[in-house]
Amino acid sequence: MKYLSVTQFAQKHGMDVGNVRRYIAQGRISAIKIGNQWAIPEDATPPKDNRIKSGKYIKSNNDK
Repeated sequence: MKYLSVTQFAQKHGMDVGNVRRYIAQGRISAIKIGNQWAIPEDATPPKDNRIKSGKYIKSNNDK
């Protein structure tokens, strides 16, 4: 299995290096630690972006 560094993964997916490290810490990207560096499997995918992009916000019943 081939692995990518955090920087390589960020460049491949157009992400910020800091965000990739945060996602690893949160467990949203699977990675292994080799020495003091993270190794991410080459076939790993970045987590889904959950931001609201439509501009429509859903109010819950508690937001009255």
